[in-house]
Amino acid sequence: MADNSTLVSEAGRSLLADSSVLDSKIVETSKENVFPGSVLNVEEEMPQIETRVVLVQEAGKREDLLKALEEIKVPCIKTDTIEELGDCDSPEFETIFVVSDFQDSIFSNLCKADCRVIGPPVVLHCAQKGEPLPFSCRPLYCASMLNLVLCFTGFRKKDELVKLVTLVHHMGGVIRRDFSSKVTHLVANSTHGDKFRIAVSLGTPIVKAEWIYKAWEKRNEIDFCAADDDFRNQFKVPPFQDCMLSFLGFSDDEKANMEEMTEMQGGCCLPVGDERCTHLVVEESTVKDLPFEPLKKLYVVKQEWFWGSIQMDARAGESMYLFEKSESPGLKKSVSLLSLNTPNSNRKRRRLKETLAQLTRETDMSPFPPRKRPSAEHSLSVGSLLDISNTPESSIASGETPKSCARPSKNSASLPLKQSARWQVAKELYQTESNYVDILTTIIQLFQVPLEKEGQLGGPILAQEEIKTIFGSIPDILDVHTKIKEDLEDLMINWTESKSIGDIILKYSKDLLKTYPPFVNFFEMSKETITRCEKQKPRFHAFLKINQAKPECGRQSLAELLIRPVQRLPSVALLLNDIKKHTAEENPDKITLERAIESLKEVMTHINEDKRKTEAQRQFFDVVYEVDGCPANLLSSHRSLVQRLETIALGDDLCDRGEQVTLFLFNDCLEIARKRHKVIGAFKSPHGHTRPPASLKHVVLMPLSQIKKVLDIRETEDCHKAFALVVRPPTELNNKLLSFQMTAEEPPKEDWLKMLCRQVANTICKADAENLIYTADPDSVEVNTKDMDSTLSRASRAIKKTSKKVTRAFSFSKTPKRALRRALMSHSATEGRSPSSVNESYVGSRLTSTSSLAGVPSPSLVSLPSFFEKRSHTLSRSTTHLI
Repeated sequence: MADNSTLVSEAGRSLLADSSVLDSKIVETSKENVFPGSVLNVEEEMPQIETRVVLVQEAGKREDLLKALEEIKVPCIKTDTIEELGDCDSPEFETIFVVSDFQDSIFSNLCKADCRVIGPPVVLHCAQKGEPLPFSCRPLYCASMLNLVLCFTGFRKKDELVKLVTLVHHMGGVIRRDFSSKVTHLVANSTHGDKFRIAVSLGTPIVKAEWIYKAWEKRNEIDFCAADDDFRNQFKVPPFQDCMLSFLGFSDDEKANMEEMTEMQGGCCLPVGDERCTHLVVEESTVKDLPFEPLKKLYVVKQEWFWGSIQMDARAGESMYLFEKSESPGLKKSVSLLSLNTPNSNRKRRRLKETLAQLTRETDMSPFPPRKRPSAEHSLSVGSLLDISNTPESSIASGETPKSCARPSKNSASLPLKQSARWQVAKELYQTESNYVDILTTIIQLFQVPLEKEGQLGGPILAQEEIKTIFGSIPDILDVHTKIKEDLEDLMINWTESKSIGDIILKYSKDLLKTYPPFVNFFEMSKETITRCEKQKPRFHAFLKINQAKPECGRQSLAELLIRPVQRLPSVALLLNDIKKHTAEENPDKITLERAIESLKEVMTHINEDKRKTEAQRQFFDVVYEVDGCPANLLSSHRSLVQRLETIALGDDLCDRGEQVTLFLFNDCLEIARKRHKVIGAFKSPHGHTRPPASLKHVVLMPLSQIKKVLDIRETEDCHKAFALVVRPPTELNNKLLSFQMTAEEPPKEDWLKMLCRQVANTICKADAENLIYTADPDSVEVNTKDMDSTLSRASRAIKKTSKKVTRAFSFSKTPKRALRRALMSHSATEGRSPSSVNESYVGSRLTSTSSLAGVPSPSLVSLPSFFEKRSHTLSRSTTHLI
């Protein structure tokens, strides 16, 4: 107790020197020794001492504190001054002072007197958790840093450090002078030093001093925890803090991108050669020597250090990424001359030539592809198949090895120099299959396994949903093709002309049908996810930069590697066709190859059909999200979207004349929606993807069976690209006319009308779709488009919209009283009641909403009577001669 009080009273001198030692003793005794509920029962060894709480000044006026102390069952005393308590040092009581302000003079006096002081949040916290009041060796205001162990680095001003340490102690945190694995957070004012390096290697969160200040501002929030990830990440130290970077050897676009990333990660950019520069990032493939002699304090590093720091979300150690100068030309020349002028140089060259010739002969005899030099691998074009040789050592080093890659290749026996054309194509099939398996292995080992790895520095780079969307069924595809490769390898080792290649493909046709459609159908979504994550997540962008630069990728991006499964099955079908051409008619494999080719075609047809269904489903959901108020019964497994058409309404039935209307033609219904006057806010899904706001408003969903005729309105000077629909809702006796003007060039009006009639004929089970189209004059149906684009027409539509807004703004009810009275009178008239009785019942009932009209049946979504009350009599005469 005496040592602890010294720490508090003489904070300016002894706090920094002894706090880590004292805290280590406290923490190592027990992690939860701050609260007496977690320590050993010491009542048997020590006599009972009654605990009492003294509420000082403002704390005594808080009702919530009094209630909390009642729940804890601790007696309390209110006081304004310490002098009022004459027995505060009495051994009969353990007195705990509750002080609201830790900056007040009373608080300082209590600390000098070595009294136990806590803040109001501690009392409320204990009452909420049902725990007794804590025993703390120093003043404790709140528990927001309870069980946190902090270490500081890079702070030069002693006053600032003392203030930070004091705040941490007031919030229940522990301070360590030396960094160890027990430290939970490193508070850094600089990215230099051993503590920072160790924290990066251990994955310990590194935060700024502002984290402590902001946590202290939230000290009165009972449920607040300073270690919360969302709160802590706001104050993490960026990777390039205190770093000034220059870039050498990069293209203008790449340099601009890296400079932007540097500023986003807390660094600054300087021109090459500036003496203030701390790091010179070099493109090692283009820069062979530096244009100047670097200073000793300047780190000359490869670009892998830059992207690695962003990926780890912390500054990586420079020693692993230092740029090494290439040997000077003079030194290379001297070495080459020395090797050529040795006495045995001619004999060595002759022996080397013989060895190369022997290796060439052995390669020609082998059915397996030779290993290529790294330069040859890099020189492959994007469209060619990638040749990657993965050794067992490289597989183990890169992470988990898929089960399909565990079996090594078998050694081949010597074969005759000349083989048949069928053998040559079969060897090409094996080579391409081997290369394809290597590509899939690279995708998994180099990209998928590191992204799924637990305990990544800086946290997960991508969410599990995003990883699953990007890679899909790649592991399953790899397992199938590894088995195909092994069977082809056995076939090539024990080659005879009677060996069946088609049986191998038929053997795995069901597996191909199972694994390929899920990946191919969502390949575009996979590419979109990669593009979106690369833009929104700098760590993923850095991860791709690091791995795509490795020789295993052959200078190809992840998206370019992922397209290989989409291309594989068609290329296998072409190779099987070539093998069939070079197979004799009497060979049993001829028929088997035909069956294998047909099975591949079935797989590809199934993929295309499945993809078409997937696209149709996506179009369905796009319509639902785009149309506000879209009826739920639009979604149906048998329904498909046929065509979308942008139009302008030429009548006042569905909406105002001149409004923009979108028609969604499905195979059995027609969704009509108008453009929204006011766009609502964007929709955000639980996974964080933001959808655009709905731009259309649902008007009506019309079954195609209600369309009786389709009118092709003739082109005149006053009427252009107009058509009309004669519809009859099931509750109406007369036909209604809906007229529209097409605004888009595609599709042409004739094609649109034929398409519409075809779907109507299919719905009503008629074969003569052409008989549904009628030609009509604009005057006969009272349709014209002359004033659609005029200034007067636009002004008139604007006035109508404004008047509606004003009417709604000054309306005190959705349904005015006059309309309610008229509806009740008309309803009672049908029952034989007098208007006076209706008025009396209306006044007495004091209707407050339209719920009293619930007995009146409302039209369904698929019926149209409510839209055609205005023109039912005027249009009946116009359409009679057309029926």
